[in-house]
Amino acid sequence: MPELPEVEVVRLGLERGVVGREISSVTVHHDRAVRRHLAGPSDFAARLRGRTVTAARRRGKYLWLGLDSGDALTGHLGMSGQLLVVPEDKPVETHLRVRFVFTDGGRELRFVDQRTFGGLFVEEGGAELPAAIRHLARDPLDPLFEDDRFVQRLRAKRSGVKRALLDQTLVSGIGNIYADEALWRARLHGGRATEDLTRAKARELLGHARDVLSESLAQGGTSFDALYVSTEGVSGLFARELHAYGREGEPCDRCGTPLRREPWMNRSSYSCPRCQPRPRHPR
Repeated sequence: MPELPEVEVVRLGLERGVVGREISSVTVHHDRAVRRHLAGPSDFAARLRGRTVTAARRRGKYLWLGLDSGDALTGHLGMSGQLLVVPEDKPVETHLRVRFVFTDGGRELRFVDQRTFGGLFVEEGGAELPAAIRHLARDPLDPLFEDDRFVQRLRAKRSGVKRALLDQTLVSGIGNIYADEALWRARLHGGRATEDLTRAKARELLGHARDVLSESLAQGGTSFDALYVSTEGVSGLFARELHAYGREGEPCDRCGTPLRREPWMNRSSYSCPRCQPRPRHPR
């Protein structure tokens, strides 16, 4: 699933490609793509027709476009969703779900989603911050992120540190990839109890998370396949910079020990047995 860097790359593309433009028509090709818009596909299209996009924003892994009506076109990419800004004469994608045409006749916005786990909906009055995502915490790259509050809440969680990093109400935007990378840099096993972390270690972990997110963003995110792309269809290059995630059996870049993969919450965790020893009583 796309994490903060991948979603931010898409947001930047939407900012370049659709902000300031008026929507002339919306075509929903698959009802599941707008299932969270409870009034249905026709109402979804009607609320957007004639509206001008005023901003492209993000909170964690969610994106939304502010509209001149004060409403928000809100979306989550899910496992395979793509928001593409493409020429109007580009052939229709196999998994095209929603198509937005603009009055200026320029590039279209297309929501393409192979697995249909993502989706779009319009939230009334949500242009500044949709109510549906207000429960999400700010992310480490947000200028208003409060480091001291994060450290305090992290140490009070009484859970495994990786589970805490993936709690989007504590810190948003971090998923499995960047949690493993931050933990490798901090030399922490994901099962380490949060209450055992010193304030200094918690702050160090936050710094590593912020660094890895920033570095990935600078390279367009992490693309393991053609599904994770920018609005222009360009893949990110950070996969070649990963130290832990997806590298089972490869030598640790720090000590040379083969990296391990462990089952974790129906996912996989990757770490170095030597640099990140398992705690005696993992959470």
